[in-house]
Amino acid sequence: MHKVLAIDTSSFVLGVALIDENEVLGEIITNSKKNHALRLMPAISALLEDLKVEPKELTHIIVANGPGSYTGVRIGVTTAKTLAWSLGIPLITVSSLENTAQVINYYNGFICPIIDARRGQIFTGLYKRDSKELVSQEKDQLTLLQDWLQYLKEKNEPVLFTGKDLTIHQDEIKNQLGELALFAPATMRLPRPAELAHLGMLKSPVHDVHQVTPQYLRLAEAEAKWREAQEEKRND
Repeated sequence: MHKVLAIDTSSFVLGVALIDENEVLGEIITNSKKNHALRLMPAISALLEDLKVEPKELTHIIVANGPGSYTGVRIGVTTAKTLAWSLGIPLITVSSLENTAQVINYYNGFICPIIDARRGQIFTGLYKRDSKELVSQEKDQLTLLQDWLQYLKEKNEPVLFTGKDLTIHQDEIKNQLGELALFAPATMRLPRPAELAHLGMLKSPVHDVHQVTPQYLRLAEAEAKWREAQEEKRND
């Protein structure tokens, strides 16, 4: 029997779930700007306590490792690594975008998850179901929304968009793609930690927990500014 704990803090959405084989035992999801660093461990503790499950009973830890919020991704990955190492159990990482797309269970066309990256940029990818399995059609990437929409327009096929940040870009997507753009209902736009758990169990554990790093797809803003400043100094 597998008791799997899944963790996702890669956006404002905090998600924790516990599954046992194919049964969802419990799930906590909040969509708030509150500090994940203060709320993640209490959420995990509350879930395990409610379900009368001891940490030593866990068999796997699965975490959404980005892209997304720099701080949020780091908190989730660090917590997952610490739990997996201290309990001596496997750690599995899953793309935050893949997990967002995974919620769309019964659509066989192109699925496009969206995470806002500010300044006209988005984290995105393109997925499609092959039978029941979700398969990546274009790798996760950081790109300009306009460039991405032009690429999708040239495909000339319907695309179902989803994701917590979809409302930010929905009007522009509709303007550019017209009837080719489909939008998931609000109830299916948040990533689900239970889906993350099921998705993770289809993947292989990492070989070395200590070598796991978040999938940022870009420099943190502070680091980017520091590098820009160093470059300017060299050019003076």
